Amino acid sequence: MSRPPGRKQDSQKISRELFVLTYGALVAQLCKDYEKDEDVNTCLDRMGYAIGIRLIDDFLARSAVKRCRSYSETADMIAQVAFKMYLGVTPSVSCSSAAGNEFSLILDKNPLVDFVEELPAERASLCYCNLLCGVIRGALEMVHLAAEVTFLQDRLKGDAVTEIGITFLRKAEDRKHRRNK
Repeated sequence: MSRPPGRKQDSQKISRELFVLTYGALVAQLCKDYEKDEDVNTCLDRMGYAIGIRLIDDFLARSAVKRCRSYSETADMIAQVAFKMYLGVTPSVSCSSAAGNEFSLILDKNPLVDFVEELPAERASLCYCNLLCGVIRGALEMVHLAAEVTFLQDRLKGDAVTEIGITFLRKAEDRKHRRNK
């Protein structure tokens, strides 16, 4: 039996919206459970990391991507394939270091905040979408790329854009050297 055109897209959109609503409820519950924003941020990062280490298998199977040869290719893959596949958005990527190991993912639209207008004043240091940092870090670690992933700018905090910073912790030469051994 064939599906009508667009049905898969509709179910992906519903799944995404359900995830966003559920995510909002999760963050609200964590805010009730923890007094300090730092504790909520840490919890979201840990949850994201656990998701990332499991999600990478699904990503590799569904996307059929080839091994990335550089940090730049990896950052592009995260933005153009992974974000598009799981969140339906494609962040722009910019390299922010001469060494070529620091990148920014800039999101014009962040679906995780579709139903959030602003953070309460008493939660000013809350990193609402910190789950994304953990997901990226966990997935990268599973493909043997240690990285530090943090929010650099956040529209929920009044910034012009939402920006996630990725710093690969080994220099590109270190990867080449290890492969040649």
